[in-house]
Amino acid sequence: MSLSLKTPEEVALEIASRLRARRLAQNLTQAGLALRAGMSTPSLKRFEKTGEISFVSLLKIALVLGCLDKCEELFAASLVPDSLFTPEPRLRKRGSIR
Repeated sequence: MSLSLKTPEEVALEIASRLRARRLAQNLTQAGLALRAGMSTPSLKRFEKTGEISFVSLLKIALVLGCLDKCEELFAASLVPDSLFTPEPRLRKRGSIR
């Protein structure tokens, strides 16, 4: 399923749902996963219900569930140009819009 036509809130809920399914597939309780991830159980429950979580906590959950490698690919730079005829874009060091 593509996430490109969804709002950020919908994407967050979809990710929470996927991680919940992965937790259940590994036969882990919310308390067990929270303990292994070093976070509180209420924080994990809130994440699974609302999709709200800190990025670091999300990475901890991904580590415990064995899918941290997917997070590492999140904003990976493309090493191959889109075309041989277009120059490689310059890497920006700062934004121009306030």
